[in-house]
Amino acid sequence: MKVLSVNVAQARAIKIGGRDVMTGIFKEPVRGRVRARRHALDGDVQADLRVHGGEHKAVYAYPVEHYPYWEEALARSGLGPGTFGENLTTSGLLETDTHIGDVLRIGSAVLQVTHPRMPCAKLAHKFGRPELIKEFLLSGRSGFYLRVEEEGELGAGDDIEIVRRDPNGVTVRQLLGLTDLHEHDPELARRAAKLEALPPSWRDDVAAVLRRLPDDRS
Repeated sequence: MKVLSVNVAQARAIKIGGRDVMTGIFKEPVRGRVRARRHALDGDVQADLRVHGGEHKAVYAYPVEHYPYWEEALARSGLGPGTFGENLTTSGLLETDTHIGDVLRIGSAVLQVTHPRMPCAKLAHKFGRPELIKEFLLSGRSGFYLRVEEEGELGAGDDIEIVRRDPNGVTVRQLLGLTDLHEHDPELARRAAKLEALPPSWRDDVAAVLRRLPDDRS
């Protein structure tokens, strides 16, 4: 498992619905080592802190394995690293194998997987494709966010080491299916409720799923 590219961006204004919106989605690869800090990578600007950045969204990773799928689905070739707004374009680290709460070492930084990425209007705008919000979600190819447990430097070519597996065994893809893709799994929901790495908003989503479960105690 490796980091193929580290990508950052400064904020820029785009027009969505006739109004100016700031975004940092237009990420480009950078050379050399980059410091991962508590709320972001050095040189990377999170334009809208209501939905991006912060402790639980400091770094966004996206698997390069999904690029061929999107090149075919979008009829676009040559999509480069950072296309989907990710900070880390990775190899060998898929949503179906990576657990919420897993702890990774990349370079001298230690990071923890927190939750899947939910697509937004800025991603759709970048591609000029409003339906991409739904397509991205339904594909299950979400990528995932990481919090920085220990600040450090990382760079393209670094190995990704799994330092610790979360004992609850809930993958990124399973959590997305549970909360947003209507994949009914009571046992999974109960394990997801124990995930200490989840931010409050995702805890609320899992709690809502649990409330919808039938009471099987009788």
